[in-house]
Amino acid sequence: MTRRSLGGLLGLGAFALGALARAQAPAPSASAPPASPDVPLNPASGTCEERVPAGKDRPKLTEKAPTRGTSGHALTLSLTVEHGKGETVLPGGFQPQGDSTEWRALERAGLFVPDPDGGAGPLLERKEQGDRATTRLDLSLVALPKKPGRNTVTIPALPLSIARASGEVLVLCTSPHELTIEDPIANVPNPMPKQNPAARPQREEWTLLKQAALGAAIALPVGLLAAWLIGRYLRRPRPAPAPPPPRPPWEVALEELFDVRHAGLVAEGRLAEHFDRVSDIVRKYLGARFGFDGLESTTREALFVLRKATPRIEPLDAIETFLRQADLVKFAKTVPTAEDGELALVRAEHIVRGTLPTLPDTMSPPPAASDETEEHAGKTTNGASAPSQEEGPTAEEAAALAEAERWGPKPPGGTS
Repeated sequence: MTRRSLGGLLGLGAFALGALARAQAPAPSASAPPASPDVPLNPASGTCEERVPAGKDRPKLTEKAPTRGTSGHALTLSLTVEHGKGETVLPGGFQPQGDSTEWRALERAGLFVPDPDGGAGPLLERKEQGDRATTRLDLSLVALPKKPGRNTVTIPALPLSIARASGEVLVLCTSPHELTIEDPIANVPNPMPKQNPAARPQREEWTLLKQAALGAAIALPVGLLAAWLIGRYLRRPRPAPAPPPPRPPWEVALEELFDVRHAGLVAEGRLAEHFDRVSDIVRKYLGARFGFDGLESTTREALFVLRKATPRIEPLDAIETFLRQADLVKFAKTVPTAEDGELALVRAEHIVRGTLPTLPDTMSPPPAASDETEEHAGKTTNGASAPSQEEGPTAEEAAALAEAERWGPKPPGGTS
């Protein structure tokens, strides 16, 4: 920093106002009267001249300056002024006055005002209490003596302007302050230039790695949370699949009748068990087909429900005959023959096929009649045999007639 540039920095408004006060003061002449004893001059001020109106009290000025300093380092001169509430210290603020007498006096003393933008500019603070006010001014100065080593410099008297509410301007002068300036290297004999400090490792900011680590730090908890949510969703309780639709009762009945036909119960002489199974199959089928509990219903209850069914059941008479004959075998202990067992199986199949739904796609074609059933069907018509008009019934026809009277007419269909 050169002295010329320091001279052009921001200065105190007091410098400007002090110069203005001197310019407005009348020039001394031989005929001019002596100064009033109420306005004393500061004998140590040098170029500064105080101006206080006659009859007015001089504001109290307190100064605080250091006694020692270091060359190239800032020194702080603190000024505290106690004045009236309507008075303003430095009304014009800090203004550049690089060519003023005060600036030149500072430069001659080896003191310079640092650049305010460097953080060491003048500081002005005002506090009010009642009808009095206190203004504090901190002025930083940098000591740059011309000679090396230890030097003694003097802070010259500086003007400080105060504006009153009436428009009058007071000028106060600070006292000169002498201080000792030490050279930073004056205490080292034959000082030598110091080497540069050791190099420090330079760390480069790896932006890509930083962003990747940040992304991983965010993605990891988000991924774990998503995996947990997906796993919980997959393990959620699911409704049980709907059961398959029930099989039609006629299919079940025909299948069970088929099993009874091939079970060999008639051949083994287990006719009562044969009749019981066939009767249960028919009863269970009729209950499922027409909506009642066929196995737990009596023959009378089953016939009561079947007679109310609409449309009317065609083989209702055959159903009634079958159920009553089955009751005779089961409860009356009637002993059937093997032929009766086969005939009961054929009638059961005829009942199932005769009560199938009327829809074309659900009806099954009747099985082809066998030679045996055709023979039985030919022998009986409407529950009685057709006797020949020319000759009487044979022994076989008489037996068939008795059988028809006992078990009822045979169905038109044969065995399957």
